[in-house]
Amino acid sequence: MSATLSVSLVVYQPDLPVLRETLASLRTAAERARKRGLIEGTRLYLIDNGTPEEGALDALARLETAGAPWLDLQILRGHGNVGYGRGHNLAIHSSAATYHIVLNPDVVVGPDAVIEAIRFLESNVEVGLVAPDVHGTSGERQYLCREYPTVLVLLLRGFAPAAIRRAFRGYMESHEMRRTIGDATVKGITIASGCFMFTRLEVLQEVGGFSPDYFLYFEDFDLSLRFGRKAPLAFVPAVRIEHHGGGAARKGARHTLFFIRSAVTFFRTHGWKLA
Repeated sequence: MSATLSVSLVVYQPDLPVLRETLASLRTAAERARKRGLIEGTRLYLIDNGTPEEGALDALARLETAGAPWLDLQILRGHGNVGYGRGHNLAIHSSAATYHIVLNPDVVVGPDAVIEAIRFLESNVEVGLVAPDVHGTSGERQYLCREYPTVLVLLLRGFAPAAIRRAFRGYMESHEMRRTIGDATVKGITIASGCFMFTRLEVLQEVGGFSPDYFLYFEDFDLSLRFGRKAPLAFVPAVRIEHHGGGAARKGARHTLFFIRSAVTFFRTHGWKLA
């Protein structure tokens, strides 16, 4: 019997045109994998953490999944804004699929991303999580795989002026694995980005999904470390996505506060590293 796929997508006051791109690209990628016989069906959990336009959100989601009986849409709401990780956990703990994708609503999934991720996991049975090759809207590569963070690198990446970041360019690039991430597969990465995590659901459930200690930011850092104790994480360049995301400091004071609180929680849990 073919494998099955589930996908969790948490939205909070989403940009509907961008979300439309995400849903359309996911459908295409999942359908291509189904036609290759790699998956039998897909269940999409759309977790609504709060939106003033529920009707518009529902209409968009149903439009983008219409005419595909193999694609089961589940809209979850009524739980309030429980945060990013807890929102995904609603799907992670409910799913019975073989594979699960943690997906951001600002990601365009490459047409062969699901195919390549499954093929890789089938050929590398020890690996439990695939991190993709991430590119921005202009085609530039985003280095979202990370080494274990330091307080200094987080301050530089999130808040330092451009001139100071340039002075520490080599240090920051080392943390972002720029000398390692390229066109070859890399097994054993430390931290993968939560914008797209292609996982073996069994392992994801075994580690308990995301920690409830994080409302926003660093939940993917924490999950990566706990996941990596069970099964290696791998960067697979054949799995490609486009990401529209931005940094916390550019989103206002409230996001900056979330970032700082989550960073403190992370370091208290896993250990402080200053530089």
